[in-house]
Amino acid sequence: MIQLESITRSFALGKEQIRVLNDISLTIAEGEFVAIMGPSGSGKSTLMNIIGCLDKPSSGEYYLGGENVSGYSENELARVRNQSIGFVFQQFHLLPRLTALKNVELPMIYAGVSKAERQERAEEALTKMGLRDRMDHLPNALSGGQKQRVAIARAIVNKPKLILADEPTGALDTKTSISIMEQFQELNSEGVTIVVVTHEPEVAEYANRTIMVRDGRLQSASAADGR
Repeated sequence: MIQLESITRSFALGKEQIRVLNDISLTIAEGEFVAIMGPSGSGKSTLMNIIGCLDKPSSGEYYLGGENVSGYSENELARVRNQSIGFVFQQFHLLPRLTALKNVELPMIYAGVSKAERQERAEEALTKMGLRDRMDHLPNALSGGQKQRVAIARAIVNKPKLILADEPTGALDTKTSISIMEQFQELNSEGVTIVVVTHEPEVAEYANRTIMVRDGRLQSASAADGR
């Protein structure tokens, strides 16, 4: 599903070019649950941004679902993100003035889904996340774990084949973190490909494979027992 071939990513710093990713080649099969780990500044977040079509490589080829998206325009990348990828972030990124239901409806507005279908699918996604009685609550009336479940509902509402989660438990306590990771496991069991960026070994244990990144290079890609 995901195929990176000799990917590099450089950024300009004054007259210098700083290379953040260096010759990354990686394949992630459809239905895998993969954790990407590495120290701060290792390049793991840049790697996730490229996988999520939030950024483009400086060189190399990126195939997503058989499409070479490396040279896509911003509009084309936006289409791929909306149709194929769900995102979950550490700080939830919910709009504070919108209810949980309206936050989950947002990706469908951009996808052109009708109002009636948006509401039906948003209600279904929130119910799946155990938030049937919280749909009309604003984010400030929700706990951290509930906010993250709203974010996961928003990520799955367009039925993406891939979910990318960047430090999804970083703002949560241990008990809530376990619950959220079990939710990702359940989604993976339903066939969704999951890629989680984390610095926590306890979170990586939920994945079937862990990819280590250091100094912009892949260090290893090891299988895990999972839970």
